[in-house]
Amino acid sequence: MLLQTKKSEVIFVITLHLLLYILVELNMQENTKKFEVISVLLNSGLDIYMERIPVFILVILYFISTEVACNGYTHINNNVQSERRALIDFKSCLTYPNNRLSSWKGNNYCYWHGIGCENGTGFVVSINLRNPYPIENDIESYMNLSGVISHSLIKLKYLKYLDLSFNSFKAIPIPQFFGSMKNLIYLNLSNCGFIGAIPSNLGNLSNLQYLDFSSEYAYYKNYEYSNDLFIENIEWMTSLVSLKHLSANNVNLSMVGSQWIGVLNKLPMLTELHLDDCSLFDSIPSPSSVNLTSLAIISISSNGFNSTFPKWLLNVSSLVSIDMSFNILHGRIPLGLGELPNFQYLDLSWNDHIEGNISQLLRKSWKKIEFLNLRGNDLHSSIPSSIGNFCNLQYLDLILCLFVR
Repeated sequence: MLLQTKKSEVIFVITLHLLLYILVELNMQENTKKFEVISVLLNSGLDIYMERIPVFILVILYFISTEVACNGYTHINNNVQSERRALIDFKSCLTYPNNRLSSWKGNNYCYWHGIGCENGTGFVVSINLRNPYPIENDIESYMNLSGVISHSLIKLKYLKYLDLSFNSFKAIPIPQFFGSMKNLIYLNLSNCGFIGAIPSNLGNLSNLQYLDFSSEYAYYKNYEYSNDLFIENIEWMTSLVSLKHLSANNVNLSMVGSQWIGVLNKLPMLTELHLDDCSLFDSIPSPSSVNLTSLAIISISSNGFNSTFPKWLLNVSSLVSIDMSFNILHGRIPLGLGELPNFQYLDLSWNDHIEGNISQLLRKSWKKIEFLNLRGNDLHSSIPSSIGNFCNLQYLDLILCLFVR
């Protein structure tokens, strides 16, 4: 019994000293009154140990909890002021019709429309101001944000997600300071009315996984959402080592030439590539070795590719979708396309000079194919009965193909 008591006393003393150490780490020595109380408790001996241990522990834990609460509150309060101020400055530079940002008032900015915060810290981690009603019946939306994008966004050090798509920042360039927001994982600047060169310092965003500065309305020259962007040198994209999704539809890449495939081939995590109507011409280059081992979707339609089908794509077993419509492709459709294990979507329509034996082509597996559009090409032979085995096929277009039934 005596041995057990002494053992308990030793454990008690160790516990008290551990708690005191925690207090010291919390800078409790700066509060001498609290520290003196703890010292008295430790020096009072163990006479009341058996009856008063809960009191000892509760008193010490009280001091610890109040110190943590006060220090934590001060820290969080500073965060709140800094983050809120940055958002208010950002708002002050915008024009927001119909009170779209009417919720941006008061102190609790984490509940403002489009704002997401990290739990417990108050750090802003996401801003989603995508226009929810960009166009209806060809009438300009009444929800467009416009104006200037304030440099204050750079003060949001923990921002990971930024979506400003389908607003109308008419005829201003993409801000250079976006390249300093190094925690960004998601950046969507599509259909915003930006003009000029895309800043090369976006290559600093090594954590970026999703990047979109495309324009869906490039043919409407006076349309306020249309981006008028170009890239002079695409080498900066090699630094986007985490990139999974790249959409640059209607961005002028004519100055890039054939470099695009060599650069993008250095992004092994890339799963989606959208380069429709980017003024790319000539042939589709073949990389010396294929590193796009995660690529699932490639869409390079409406360019001026005067090339055979890039057979190196047959080595990318992860492919799900290929869209190369409205180019000037020629030569034969590779039969190996029908054997890609995950392949679901193929659009080679309106290339005019693509050739192929439709009977041989459709005798391949195509076990997951859902969409097959070969319209307006030079195909021959007859449609085989094996097409009845394409149990997942939902769309088939062979109109204006010169085959014999």
